Amino acid sequence: MTGMDRPRRLRRTPALRRLVAETTLEPRQLVLPMFVADGLEEPRAISSMPGVVQHSLDSLRKAAVEAVTAGVGGIMLFGVPRPEDKDAVGSQASDPHGILNRGLRALADEVGDSTVVMADTCLDEFTDHGHCGVLAADGSVDNDATLDRYVEMALAQTEAGADLLGTSGMMDGQVDAIRHGLDAAGHIDTGILAYAAKYASAFYGPFREAVGSSLQGDRRTYQQDPANRREAIRELELDLAEGADIVMVKPAMSYLDILREVADRSTVPVAAYQISGEYAMITAAAERGWIDRRGAVLESLLGIRRAGADIVLTYWATEAAHWLS
Repeated sequence: MTGMDRPRRLRRTPALRRLVAETTLEPRQLVLPMFVADGLEEPRAISSMPGVVQHSLDSLRKAAVEAVTAGVGGIMLFGVPRPEDKDAVGSQASDPHGILNRGLRALADEVGDSTVVMADTCLDEFTDHGHCGVLAADGSVDNDATLDRYVEMALAQTEAGADLLGTSGMMDGQVDAIRHGLDAAGHIDTGILAYAAKYASAFYGPFREAVGSSLQGDRRTYQQDPANRREAIRELELDLAEGADIVMVKPAMSYLDILREVADRSTVPVAAYQISGEYAMITAAAERGWIDRRGAVLESLLGIRRAGADIVLTYWATEAAHWLS
């Protein structure tokens, strides 16, 4: 090998590697998903996600301040109502006194001027059947009736202080319905983070514990088939046409090919969600000493960024931000 054929020259020292790094990972690119549960006085551990908790309103505020101090770019909030407060249409989702909207107000009051407050705009945590929408008489999800509920939910979340609404339900026309509903109410500055490609994944299991899901069965009639790639691009194009401000791919690690295609085609920022099962796998392997925890976490996040994500939702956001500072 001649002196001309040595790409390893640029790997020789940490300074050289830093100088020529093609992808960056910064705290501002990370978003922390958080859970706030009704009726809690203290945080409650989530057994399948060691290190992640359902927060009380007080602990939510404290954890949010820590995240923002570390430089995290945003917080995505999920609400966990009491089981007895769930019903067929997810009434608590649009109730100003429901736990999610109370949590959003707490975040807006505590850290709203220094971070981006995001809300999960979906009914699954609030319905007694656990689906992301209103059910028709035959048990199927009624797309148009669900859109009406999403608009009601979006308005309540905006009024509670959300900057961005995460349309995670995968209903047809959800971005358009919410955009028109917001604009008609004068909320023209509220943004929409559209889950453009959300797949019916086996890796959501721990999340369902985290939100106390009541789901029986699955969501394959509205979430995307893991076998399909072109369908994701069709969903992306529809969400962009309907006014999405940011688009999302979920899950992240098993769908990096989809993320790359979305990033190549999108005219707006692209987010990816490193979901609960991905978190749980790395955590479990690290607990057994099979992998280096910090190294695996940062490598996984860098891989998502390299695949095209401008923004990464991850349960490690605060911890990773401390490592990167």
